[in-house]
Amino acid sequence: MNQLLVLRIVCLAIGYAFGLFQTAYILGRSRGIDIREYGSGNAGTTNALRTLGTKAGLIVLLGDLLKCLIAMLLIGFLFGSSHPEAVYLLKVWGFLGVVLGHDYPFYMGFRGGKGVAVMAGFVFGFHWSLIPGGILMFFIPYLATKYVSLGSLVLYLGIFLQIAVEGKKGFFGVPGSMYVEMMVILGILTIMAWYRHRENIGRLLSGTERRTYVFKRGSKKQE
Repeated sequence: MNQLLVLRIVCLAIGYAFGLFQTAYILGRSRGIDIREYGSGNAGTTNALRTLGTKAGLIVLLGDLLKCLIAMLLIGFLFGSSHPEAVYLLKVWGFLGVVLGHDYPFYMGFRGGKGVAVMAGFVFGFHWSLIPGGILMFFIPYLATKYVSLGSLVLYLGIFLQIAVEGKKGFFGVPGSMYVEMMVILGILTIMAWYRHRENIGRLLSGTERRTYVFKRGSKKQE
């Protein structure tokens, strides 16, 4: 079997294993609840913030970010020296695994999160060039509207476009065929993220999406 094919599978498995660490679910269980039975029913940062409070939401954000970041760093450590031309492609395969593990954990009936905090971990772990843009892509829409979903959608699409442009210019040193493969996977993940936010998109269009105020949970301004 082709060595790079094996490495793709290995990185997918590494990512999936890290993705299975369900921070929101674990934190909810520690408090005697299944987070998926409350609020939006999503095992992610925003629902943890609204259901369990600001501190819990930040813990979930950090936990989900770190699991993807660590997976990216591990893949870079394991294969960066031996396969420098393919390491970014392998990171994308790892990212795919983390998203699948996070969104569709087998031990939770395949009901997990939406992969937004996971994307944040990818931004920090894929390449330094994504960090400034990634921060702005999320926080400008969010701070302007207080819609987490809008910031999340912009982040996914914006990072996809940034990698497409930088990769096309040879910024990551990825050969042409690997670049195409990398963009196909990232495109699928972007479509998946938008699809999993389809109800949020509907509410954004109708003006009924709920705003999220990180430090104002329970106040009258929390919509």
